[in-house]
Amino acid sequence: MRFFVPFGMHLDELLQFCFALKGTTEHFPFDERTLVLKVQGKMYALVDVDEPTGINLKCDPERAVELRERCDGIQPGYHMNKKHWNTVSLLGQIDDSLIKELIVHSYDQIVSSLPKKLRDELAD
Repeated sequence: MRFFVPFGMHLDELLQFCFALKGTTEHFPFDERTLVLKVQGKMYALVDVDEPTGINLKCDPERAVELRERCDGIQPGYHMNKKHWNTVSLLGQIDDSLIKELIVHSYDQIVSSLPKKLRDELAD
């Protein structure tokens, strides 16, 4: 089944991109709708699989503020720590290349905070 959002990035395309990031695993710890993507057990992305209108991504706090000021489709993270998380629209307001860049940024934020041993496991 192909989930899609009108004029935006398709959920299956988004997930395919995320699963290409080494060590990404999928979980449903909250409910059957909220897909959580993790690396080494730490969340870096959350998306509603029934209504994929936005994705929550971790972000450097200074960059998070700058992105929110520059892009209407980027808001403080819904149900998340507003300092460290953004909700990025998947409705076509944000270019797919920027969405992918922000996914990688979120992933990198988590990886850089991991202990060296866990980072080394991802490098192998």
